[in-house]
Amino acid sequence: MHINMKIVTKYIVVLVMVVGLVSCQKNSRPNYQYMPNMYESVGYETYQESDVFANGVEAQLPAEGTIPRGDFMPFEIENTNEGYLYAKENLKSPLDSTQVDYAIGGPLYNIYCGICHGNKGNGKGKLVDREKILGVPSYDDAGRAITTGSIYHVLYYGKNTMGSYANQLNEQERWQVVAYVEKLKADLEK
Repeated sequence: MHINMKIVTKYIVVLVMVVGLVSCQKNSRPNYQYMPNMYESVGYETYQESDVFANGVEAQLPAEGTIPRGDFMPFEIENTNEGYLYAKENLKSPLDSTQVDYAIGGPLYNIYCGICHGNKGNGKGKLVDREKILGVPSYDDAGRAITTGSIYHVLYYGKNTMGSYANQLNEQERWQVVAYVEKLKADLEK
């Protein structure tokens, strides 16, 4: 008898819940909407006055002298063959010997460059070993007179099948990777 009472109680609770849900629905008027702005968003005109802004101005201006997109700095050398040659001959690293940190440049190189160029810069990365890409040169190839400027230019814009890393690495990180590539090149030439 005790078991039957539990079953009857469960049926009664379920029946009350179903009746409660059905009775709340009235087809002659709309149901309640929770967070209605998610369903029927308020239309705003571009540059209209708003209470959001302290002085009611259409839009806020950025602080004078700031550069948008985090620490993005525009690169003045063009993405052309002439720009590459100019960078190769003239662009120098802003880092002095005390600012070069291989503990920063090395891991970044391994993440972004080592997959193709190899962790030693010998052109034998995992993708080359697996023959997914071919023709990745070693940093010590006689025909490749790479310089500080050419490395930075290629990191910024990419070259041939190599894509740009301007969005993945900020300016400081790019220069650290350049310093690490120069170290690998020197190690390979020994």
